[in-house]
Formats: sequence, structure tokens, C-alpha cells
Amino acid sequence: MNTSLFLLSATVFVQLLASCQTTAPVTATQPATAATTPPAELRNTRWVLRSLHNRAITTPTNGEAYLLLRNEEQQAEGNAGCNRFGGSFSLPKAGALQFGPLRSTRMACLSEQDNTTEQGFLTVLAATRTYQISGDTLRLYAENTTQPGAVLHAVYLH
Repeated sequence: MNTSLFLLSATVFVQLLASCQTTAPVTATQPATAATTPPAELRNTRWVLRSLHNRAITTPTNGEAYLLLRNEEQQAEGNAGCNRFGGSFSLPKAGALQFGPLRSTRMACLSEQDNTTEQGFLTVLAATRTYQISGDTLRLYAENTTQPGAVLHAVYLH
């Protein structure tokens, strides 16, 4: 009789454990789904420049070219590849982004590549009218264009 009671108790215990499972088990007919990256926030995220007009960007001599849009002040700041810049931005409607005049420091760039990156990045920012965020990627578009002028990746601030 003790053996029967033990088997019954063990069976009930296993069924209780199985009922505590919160997600369906992955089976051969049900593949595991990959985790998706939630979209990064436009503001208070450091957006590092990765490409300009479909051309990859190498890290400039003075550090990564980046853009940061401050949440409270509606102020943009960053590094264009050689010089730091700052100015205002506006979000006139969903998906729209426009920069006001951007002020920049006037350091001499050490290389032609840094100078080219800087001029290209500042030109893209001035022409930006819309944006799109997919996961940790920000794309900036000029008016009536389908190809992004710049592609940036998120680096989260703490």
C-alpha cells in the first residue's frame, strides 16, 4: 500500500509542477522565436553615425561622430567628426524632425576623411525632415527622399 501511495503522490507532484509552467514548451513543430529589440527612444539616446549616403563611416580622429537630442530642452548636440556642434530641433508631427541652425566649434580637422565626414553629417542634419527608428537604428531622410542621408545606431545613456 505504501508503494501505491508513493506513486500516486509522485504523479500528483509531477502534474502540479507541469501546471506551474507559464509558457508553452518549444517543440520540434514550434520553433523558438528570436527576441526583438524594442525601438530606441529618439531623445536622450546617443546616436552614433554609421553611414552617410550609403557609405560606411570610419571612426574619426576626434572620436565617434554622434547626435544626441536632449529631452527637456529640445536641444541637439554632438560631434560631427572633428568639431562639436549644438542647436535646436523640433518635432512638428509624428515622424518629422527638423534641426534649427547648428553652431559648431572651429578646430582644424586632422585628416581629409574627418573633414569629409563632418561636412557630410552637418549637411544631412540641415536637410533632415523625417526620421525612422527600427530597433536600435535611426535613419534620417531629407524631404521627398526614400534613401536615408544618414544611418545611426543607438548607444544608451545611463
